[in-house]
Amino acid sequence: MMETSFWLIRHALVAEDARAVLYGVMDVPLCETTLLEQAPMYRALAARLPKQAEWLVTPLSRTRRTAESIFAQGYPRTDLGVEPGLIEQSLGDWQGLPHHELPAKLAYPAHAFWPLAGNEKPPNGESMAEVIARVGMAMERLAETRAGRDVVIVSHGGAIRGAIAHALAIGPDNALHISIQNLSLTRLQRTPDGWRVQCVNELPGY
Repeated sequence: MMETSFWLIRHALVAEDARAVLYGVMDVPLCETTLLEQAPMYRALAARLPKQAEWLVTPLSRTRRTAESIFAQGYPRTDLGVEPGLIEQSLGDWQGLPHHELPAKLAYPAHAFWPLAGNEKPPNGESMAEVIARVGMAMERLAETRAGRDVVIVSHGGAIRGAIAHALAIGPDNALHISIQNLSLTRLQRTPDGWRVQCVNELPGY
């Protein structure tokens, strides 16, 4: 198996009203003010990313808009494939719920750094444990079908944590200790000897 390099970017900050609720896989817009203010970060990403990479986004528009913003700041424009396996955690019936209404619905105590524990499964949604399994399958498939290539994926905080957890073989509650900020870069490699984590939560321009 040839080495495959993954460059995972969390999408830009979403609009303020979306941040007031649990938005999960809702197709919410980005914050227009932040898009303008963070132009230097997009330029830094455009300069940092490999120029012959294949690009993938998820079915949610916030990932495509983030990729387009990187292109607009100097990265050579390229086609964007769509990878549903790297979409955000589905919060099912809890999507759109204001944050303050969530605690009364939980079966497990909230995680220290996330509203839901790793095994908490929203009605008609998925737990973080299930996200790790889904994302892990997608990453293994991509590593095989894109062997020997650089792959840039604009994804989501939960999915990127899932990819790291798969690479490190750690559980969902441990994964939720990992900080994944908007526009941060995480680099993973699938080598013939297994997965290697090169960096997590690298912020462009810092």
